[in-house]
Amino acid sequence: MKSSPTRRAVRASALLLAGTVALSACSAFSDATGSGDSTGKDGAPSVAASFYPLEFVAQRVGDGLIDLTVLTGPGQEPHDLELTVAQTAMVAGADLVLLEEALQPVVADAVEQNGTGRVLDVEDVIALRPVAEEHEHAEEEDEHADEHADEHADGDGHDHGDEDPHFWLDPLLMADLADAVAEELTEVDPDHAEEYVANAAALVEQLEALDAAWTSGLADCEREVVVVSHDAFGYLGRYGLDFHGIAGLSPGAEPTPADLGELQALIRDEGVTTVFGETLAPRALSETLARDAGVDTAVLDPIEGLSDDTAEEDYLSLMEANLEALREANGCR
Repeated sequence: MKSSPTRRAVRASALLLAGTVALSACSAFSDATGSGDSTGKDGAPSVAASFYPLEFVAQRVGDGLIDLTVLTGPGQEPHDLELTVAQTAMVAGADLVLLEEALQPVVADAVEQNGTGRVLDVEDVIALRPVAEEHEHAEEEDEHADEHADEHADGDGHDHGDEDPHFWLDPLLMADLADAVAEELTEVDPDHAEEYVANAAALVEQLEALDAAWTSGLADCEREVVVVSHDAFGYLGRYGLDFHGIAGLSPGAEPTPADLGELQALIRDEGVTTVFGETLAPRALSETLARDAGVDTAVLDPIEGLSDDTAEEDYLSLMEANLEALREANGCR
């Protein structure tokens, strides 16, 4: 869902001054270097990716042919991104900007205000899952969750509307994105069209193999209920798992005591062995819930970004690690 007109107007006004300064900086830089175009170093197309999963796809499809920058740095929570003046200038001058408005509307606003190149919003090529599809509990539990979803949206500063932005946890949706990025890069840099298409095809093959591994790896499990730190894993539900988040769609959302009590009962009734924390968010809630319920803790990475501990990993290896963690916790054969 797109942001409301009021909210977009507030953000747009906040960006206006920064955007004006940023464009002035770009103009000054162009005057100093004698170049007014937006290409990157050595004439390569300049690409700005708003956060890690988009960076991963762009890096694999571009494969040395593009000048790639990511706006959300390692260890930074993408939900909390605020653009600096320099980043606003980067967005304004990029040949291609890759973003997801549902997750980071501030980037979409910067593009709308100052962008001069091509833009690929994930929502243009991927149908995001309605949040309602991810909560298949009893009707009274659904009503309870809806009430607290509204509280979280009002209180944590991150309004994702009615859509779950965490599409990248579905490898086949990442494959769709790879093809779309190849199309955009071909428009920006037609001289290397064949390379972009070939690179995308190679990545799609790996992503389809990853999907097959998840399908077979979770085909025979003792348990299907999984308790996680926040509702980032709904797209994995098509592999037969039922995810229950301690917090809402944003990792900073706070559950109520009633929410925690329901999760403790769920853990007991379903024989859940593990409560999963994650890499970029505090683990106090997941560790407390696990301790109170007398079960283990482990890490399930939502792959929203890399951290110091995962700096040498990539999307594919982190998805493989997630699969193994879920297989162990759910007694899969």
